[in-house]
Amino acid sequence: MLDYVISFFISMVPLIEIRGSVPYGLARGLDPKILYPICILGNMLPVPVIFFFARRVLEWGKDKKVIGKFFTFCLEKGHKGGTKLQEKAGRGLYWALFLFVGIPLPGTGAWTGTLASSILDMDFKKSVLAVIAGVLLAGIIMGLGTAGILTLIGFGG
Repeated sequence: MLDYVISFFISMVPLIEIRGSVPYGLARGLDPKILYPICILGNMLPVPVIFFFARRVLEWGKDKKVIGKFFTFCLEKGHKGGTKLQEKAGRGLYWALFLFVGIPLPGTGAWTGTLASSILDMDFKKSVLAVIAGVLLAGIIMGLGTAGILTLIGFGG
């Protein structure tokens, strides 16, 4: 039970998200039918807060002495991600958001994708759908990759 709770909280951590929680849970032998919904929920729980409040908080804090550099980094990362999405996607912006979140590369994921969609003033409902679809894709990719690795080292079926 504790490993499910840990997986839930890992999936909420920026930059780790479902990309870390699924491999952790599978390596601990957790049931994927229970693990995936828990990790998806944990990864998606911060999305509305990020969409509606993160940009405001980051804008407020970017001039502050202690937190300014980190907040500026986060804003620049979100802006850069949003600009890339817009340039590459054109009219397929929500598909691009889906792929940005879904392909598990460093610096992509629900947190960055949601922040980028907020910075670009994208539609909330469409953004959430694209992000949740991306989280599902990332979870599947990470699960398949983890299962393959665990099998190779002798821990899988």
